[in-house]
Amino acid sequence: MFMNKLNHIFLGALLSISSAGSAGDQVPIRIGVQAAGTSGWELSVLEHDPQKAARGFTVATQPLANAEAGKIALQSGAVDMIVSDWIWVSRMRASGADLTFYPYSTTSGALIVPGDSPIKSIADLKGKRLGIAGGELDKNWLLLKALAKKEGVDLEASVEKIFGAPPLINEQLKLGRIDAALNYWHFAARLEARGYRQIIDGKGILQGLGITEPVANIGYVFKQGWANAHKQAVNDFLHAAENAKKQLCTEDEAWRNVIPMLKANDQATQDKLRQRYCSGIVQAGGKAGQQTAERIYLLLRELSGNRLTGEAAALQPGTFWTLD
Repeated sequence: MFMNKLNHIFLGALLSISSAGSAGDQVPIRIGVQAAGTSGWELSVLEHDPQKAARGFTVATQPLANAEAGKIALQSGAVDMIVSDWIWVSRMRASGADLTFYPYSTTSGALIVPGDSPIKSIADLKGKRLGIAGGELDKNWLLLKALAKKEGVDLEASVEKIFGAPPLINEQLKLGRIDAALNYWHFAARLEARGYRQIIDGKGILQGLGITEPVANIGYVFKQGWANAHKQAVNDFLHAAENAKKQLCTEDEAWRNVIPMLKANDQATQDKLRQRYCSGIVQAGGKAGQQTAERIYLLLRELSGNRLTGEAAALQPGTFWTLD
């Protein structure tokens, strides 16, 4: 029986979220969690669920240093689940891995500028210094360039690009060393709460490219063979995680329990993080529009010269896990 409480800052050794009942009655699910991620928020809701003793699973969380560490942990069998993206899952399936993806959130990055910036549109980025979270193959950057090109702007040639880790990009913008930042959503939200202004977000970029249907940007990733062997427990967990996410957006008490995990003492930041988090809830029972995902895949394949997606000509069958 596991009785450890979820550590809100995900530091230290392996931690367990569990319920009463014998280990034989419940399937343990080991989840890799990044300290800066948001999956820990809903796992905290599961920990406080008075009905957790009746669940068919327990959850153990493994702290992760970054996204790459999560991928290594999943592939090596150190964890059963991580939060990642379906582009990577498809690429891995093309190479023979049996990974699969279940939608978690449609929220992605955003282009942010200071509140008093003269930049009002993508076209205004010409001649400016643009901070970009990640590297040259960051999906937000590839798609932003595609939208700019559609509007007659060559961002590759017309902006000074500064690549870096998300926290560093935020600091560079605060210090005035860059003029705009293309950063992950929760880092962008923290800037918005301080008076910075959003020019466009990931959904807006896709809409500008003619893709109007919401598609999950990230999701739970796990091995299909393992999930098939524990199908009921896996599906029960995914349902419970969806319900936990909805609770965070509709029940103030549930949200108050995760505030210590935000590392934000001011109300404005807490409110903005909640707003952006809740705007990413996947509809229709968590099922992403796979045809739309296929369109995005083909677009990213072309934009990256296959470097992001790999050589596969299409999104791989089985990339998306479907709940029964």
